Amino acid sequence: MSDHDHDHPRSQRGAYADFVDELFRLNLVDQPMRDTLREGLTRLGAARAAPIIKPASSGLPHPGFAAVRRAEEAGLVRGTESGLHISAGAETVHWGYLWGAAEPVAVVRPGETITIDTVSHEGLMPDQGEPAAFFTQAGIAPDAVLRQAVEIYARVQHSGLGPHIVSGPVWIEGALPGDTLAVHILDVRPLVPYGVNSMRTGKGGLPEEFTLNRSLVIPLDIDRNIARFSPRIEVPMAPFFGIMATGPARSLGRTSSVPPGPYGGNIDLKELTAGSILYLPVHVPGALFMVGDGHAAQGDGEVDLTAIETSMTGRFRFELIRGETLAWPRAETPTHWIAIGLHADLEEAMRMAIRETVGFLVRTQGLTREDAYALASIAVDFEVTQVVDGVKGIHAMIPKSIFIG
Repeated sequence: MSDHDHDHPRSQRGAYADFVDELFRLNLVDQPMRDTLREGLTRLGAARAAPIIKPASSGLPHPGFAAVRRAEEAGLVRGTESGLHISAGAETVHWGYLWGAAEPVAVVRPGETITIDTVSHEGLMPDQGEPAAFFTQAGIAPDAVLRQAVEIYARVQHSGLGPHIVSGPVWIEGALPGDTLAVHILDVRPLVPYGVNSMRTGKGGLPEEFTLNRSLVIPLDIDRNIARFSPRIEVPMAPFFGIMATGPARSLGRTSSVPPGPYGGNIDLKELTAGSILYLPVHVPGALFMVGDGHAAQGDGEVDLTAIETSMTGRFRFELIRGETLAWPRAETPTHWIAIGLHADLEEAMRMAIRETVGFLVRTQGLTREDAYALASIAVDFEVTQVVDGVKGIHAMIPKSIFIG
C-alpha cells in the first residue's frame, strides 16, 4: 500500500496540528513536546512546521445576538445608571448545563459594570415540586416566594444534565480563545430572605450513611447578615456564587453544570465573596460568562451536597487580559492569591493545586521551582473546596503578606 493511501485530507491534517497547538495553549504539553508532536506529524506528511495558531473557533462569525433582542424585548435586560442589569427569566437563563455555543443574552465591553440576578434551583427540583407550594409549606409567606422562580419552573426546560439554573451567557467584546477573563466581584446579595439546604440519596460526602432526601428551609436575616439555622444556632452569611464560568470548549457540547472544569463552573469556592477576583481561561469567542448557584453560607467541603442555596444578585466588572493563557482558573482576594486543583480523585486534585501554586510562584515571584515548592509547604494553606461535585476541589491560599518587596 502506498504512502498516499495513508494520507489524510488536508482539512483533517490541519485538525491534527490544531489539536497539538491547543494542548500547548492549555499548558497540557510543554514546548519540547509540542515540537516533537509536530515533527511526528510532519514525518507522516500530516502537517508542515507552522507557528502556533489560534483555535478554529476564533474565526467564527458574529453570532447575531438574537437572544439579546429577545431578552431586551422581554424587559429582562435594561440599562441603568450603574450599568447593564440582567434580570432572571425564561429569556436569560438555562437549566442544568454550560455550553460554549449558547446564544449570549447581553453584550458588555471590558471595564463595564453589570448586575446579574440568579435564581436558585432549590425549591424547584423534582423531589420538591412546584416552588410556590414547596416554600409556603415550609412557612414562607406566599408573597415572599420569588416570582422569577415560579416563572422559570413553568417556562424553562430542564436539560436533565445538572440541577443548577444558570444566568447568561454574557458576551465580552474582544474576548478570544487564549485570553483570560478577570471577573471582579463587586457585590453579592440575596434576593430573598431564605435559603435551602438539601441532602439527597446517594449524594454528599457520606452517601452510604445518609440515605434520604431532605430539604431544610433556612431563614436569612439580611440586616444582621446571619442565617438562622435553628433557634439557638446562627450562621454568619458570606454570600458568593458557586458557579461562575466562561463557555467551555465547543467540542465538549453541553456539559452538566455539576462538575467544575478548566472553564470554571461549579467550583464552590467560598472565598469568592465581594471584593475578590476570579480569573477564567477563555475558550470561545466572547468568553460567554455565566453565573448561578448562589450561596448564603458554606463550609469548606460542602459535605452534605449543598450550602445554604438561595437566589442572588451580583455586580461584576470584567477585565480582559489579552494573550495570557491559563490552564485552570485562579482567584484572588484582598489578602491571598488562590491556586485551584480540580480532579475526580482528591489526592490528584491536591497534586494539581501544588503544581499550580509552584507554577504561580515561579511566574509571579521569580522563585526557582525548588524554592516555590518549599514555600508552598511553609506558608501556603491547602484546603478542601468541595467533595460533592464529582470533580473535587482543593484550593491553595497563598498569603500576599509574606512578600515584603
